Amino acid sequence: MRIAVIGAGALGCTFAALLDRAGHEVVLVARGAQLDAITASGLRLTGGFGDWRTRQLVAVPALDTPAELAILAVKAQDAAAALAEHGRTLDGIPVLVVQNGLDGVSAARAALPTSSCFGALSIIAASYLEPGSVTVTTPAPTYIGRGAGEPDAEVRRFTAELAPAFPAEAIGNFVGAQWTKLIVNQLNALPAITGRSVQEVIADRGLRMVMTRSMREAVRVGVARGIRFGSLQGLSDRNLRLFARVPALLGQMLPLRFAARMGSVPNPGSTLQSLKRGQRTEIDFLNGAVVREARLAGRDAPVNAALTELVHEVERTGMFLSPTEVLERLAR
Repeated sequence: MRIAVIGAGALGCTFAALLDRAGHEVVLVARGAQLDAITASGLRLTGGFGDWRTRQLVAVPALDTPAELAILAVKAQDAAAALAEHGRTLDGIPVLVVQNGLDGVSAARAALPTSSCFGALSIIAASYLEPGSVTVTTPAPTYIGRGAGEPDAEVRRFTAELAPAFPAEAIGNFVGAQWTKLIVNQLNALPAITGRSVQEVIADRGLRMVMTRSMREAVRVGVARGIRFGSLQGLSDRNLRLFARVPALLGQMLPLRFAARMGSVPNPGSTLQSLKRGQRTEIDFLNGAVVREARLAGRDAPVNAALTELVHEVERTGMFLSPTEVLERLAR
């Protein structure tokens, strides 16, 4: 299958390399040093899915030829620009949106009314910290679907096409699963604020409690918005609602469980990776999304609002905060 991957960050490169290894004809849209490195030497994949250097993959600065499937793997804040730039080439082509946050599929559908758009939630943890190379720190499944119902025939067909390249599963209640992934993505803010890995943040008792509070707040906002959380990474509607009700000290078991699954290889989280590359983060579509949804429900989300602002502060200043500073700022 001829597959176009738009976005050459950690996940986009991971998918592109795995699809190339599986024998698909892959075109990867990349820019700058990333484009130069891949054009010169191919794309190197290491880590949890094994080692591979691409053979047939072609890297281009812009997509100018149609494909049988397009995978949109840019950060949420870059999606509108990418859709506008490539809209003519994507016209009528099925588009799989691999994106954090809640609005990726609906935004693609609005920009591409003649295309069939559906979504993917990837639990893969990957790091891209140098051009032409990506390392998978946590191999995990990718969940594909759309809407609140069961997966339709097209979703199942493309999932079956992609599954030989990487673990993929068609799921129902994709909207609810997006909310569950939003809870998982609460792992990102504190590493970005402190410059520490996810594991280091969770190992710190004070920071772990902040993360627990932000997750519980996000679950409560989802409940207030009438969401039935989708089953994802061992989480479900039932256990997330229970997590939001039990004492916070007990709730710390959830981030501890995430850290155990990650293993010992330091996971910087996608938001910290963006900061280290000098790029804007997608925090407004993660913790910021919780704040917006809370307002729609007539509620406040003070922990998520504070974390969003602290990430923006680090973006502006380039200075990370110590755990003590974070706790002092949140106590104000």
